[in-house]
Amino acid sequence: MSSIIKLLPDSVANQIAAGEVIQRPASAVKELLENSIDSGATDISLFIKDAGKTLIQVIDNGSGMSAIDARMSFERHATSKISKADDLFAIRTMGFRGEALASIAAIAQVEIKTCPYEDELGTCLKIEGSNLISQESCQCKAGTNIMVKNLFFNVPARRNFLKSNAAETRHIIEEFIRVSAINPDISFSFTHNNKVVFKLISGSLKSRIVGLFGNAYNERLLPVEQKTDKLSVSGFIGKPEFARKTRGEQYFFVNHRFIKHAYLNHAVANAFTELIPTDTFPTYFLNIDIDPQEIDINIHPTKTEVNFRDARYVYAVIHAAVKQSIGKHSLTPTIDFEVDPGIESAFQQIPQKEIKNPGVIIDPDYNPFNKNTEEVSGGFRPQPETGDRNWEKLFEGHREVVDPETNIRKTTPEAISIDAPTEANRFFQLHNRYILSNVRSGLMVIDQKKAHERILYEQYLRQLTGTSQPSQQQLFPHNIHLSPGDAEILRSLREELIRLGFLMENLGSSGFVVNGIPAGMKESDVDTVLERIVENHKQEAKSLDFDKNANLARSMAANTSVREGTKLSEKEIEDIFHRLFACDVPEISPDGKSIVNIIALSDFEKLMKK
Repeated sequence: MSSIIKLLPDSVANQIAAGEVIQRPASAVKELLENSIDSGATDISLFIKDAGKTLIQVIDNGSGMSAIDARMSFERHATSKISKADDLFAIRTMGFRGEALASIAAIAQVEIKTCPYEDELGTCLKIEGSNLISQESCQCKAGTNIMVKNLFFNVPARRNFLKSNAAETRHIIEEFIRVSAINPDISFSFTHNNKVVFKLISGSLKSRIVGLFGNAYNERLLPVEQKTDKLSVSGFIGKPEFARKTRGEQYFFVNHRFIKHAYLNHAVANAFTELIPTDTFPTYFLNIDIDPQEIDINIHPTKTEVNFRDARYVYAVIHAAVKQSIGKHSLTPTIDFEVDPGIESAFQQIPQKEIKNPGVIIDPDYNPFNKNTEEVSGGFRPQPETGDRNWEKLFEGHREVVDPETNIRKTTPEAISIDAPTEANRFFQLHNRYILSNVRSGLMVIDQKKAHERILYEQYLRQLTGTSQPSQQQLFPHNIHLSPGDAEILRSLREELIRLGFLMENLGSSGFVVNGIPAGMKESDVDTVLERIVENHKQEAKSLDFDKNANLARSMAANTSVREGTKLSEKEIEDIFHRLFACDVPEISPDGKSIVNIIALSDFEKLMKK
């Protein structure tokens, strides 16, 4: 019997491994930037074309590689970071698996130029699909210049599954922020399609955060510093009043490596309890410096997941550090009871004058009943008579009628007809949440918020598929600042937002000037609505049945509908009732929940018999 199990060729094995390490252009950017950091570079430049599909280029001034090291770096499991298994528990570098460059070379056309500082000539290496095309000496600067062209050129299925350029660019920006934020001592630059996106100089952590997220963060951050025998926590958190509707600015680092950890995120969120609304998220940039033996980062090829030996201890330290920072830097105004001596002496130099009580001058000889008396100082001239002696003429055209039912006399002008009696109210509100109405079979109950959401949802859908909605021009333009990634999402939704009535212009790399808002929207709700639109887009974009228009209309309806507990007038209740049943699907809210329910009369009868 012939054997059926065969050893896969290296090219096929590399393509399989590449599926785990390089999932999209942003994954390649992350690996290349981390390699530059490990090389000791102090200046790193990133160049992107067509969201990384055409070109990803990273230039650094690191240590460079010799000709032999340059060729070996593209072999699987070839690395300079570790040499034995025990080294996995003493890792201080960003990379250690030796898979990144081999995976990238398996699915792209790679050209690298590298030169150590002690050599006069460098090495130029070209690889396509794991196949070495050429290797020769070249003249280049000390450091490394690597170009990744036509990513996934030999894996068309993977290339076809990439998102739009805007979505892929947003992921690249996020990876760039994760790497550059925690390395403020390194200068970074990011250029996309020949346009400079970021130009960051070396400095402090706070200046790096401000450089990435805008000058508005200069006044929003509170320092965090906590040291124990096992670990130390340092960084910044956002002030409670600047909590956002999106989770954008939440960054945890362990030994300067970005990680995702839901348990530690809860520690920060719990420290902000009762300080921020329940539907908002705090901002934080926290680095945990801990002994590598206390953590395990060899869990996933992306190295963003970390296991702690004592996660509860880390949780407690982070929670205490954030609490201490909030309390120590509280912005609650204090009353200063000490008087400045300079101010006190100034008051003493003011000349003191005798204070006299106000007086009233009265003329004792004035007689108000004497018509001949002239007005004098302190007296009053009598007012002329203004009464109309023919007062009966005021009631001409009126007649007295008697109500036959109540036997009550009424004086009614003939020119004004008596109002017809109004019918009993058909609707009333229950606890400012539900609309109740009598129907033949019993009692109809309508959730007023869900009903309004359904009305607005269908209205916004028509606007997104039809003509633009009239915009309410702002007398004073409103500025909004988002994270770079969130700003890219908002730019990708620009056309749809214009149809809804938003008029916006770019303000820097991550800000916008709102000149117009949808008719009926409050100016104070602009930040909240736009932030929730962005957050909802991030959560729903991963679903298989994602529809941009439906998702945007659903988000707008949820954030602009009437709030729970709002007292409605009779006309507003009637308007919601009639517009609801004019909708295509009046029974179900946009999120799939029931809007209308009828309590049968028989149920009331059963209840009353108990």
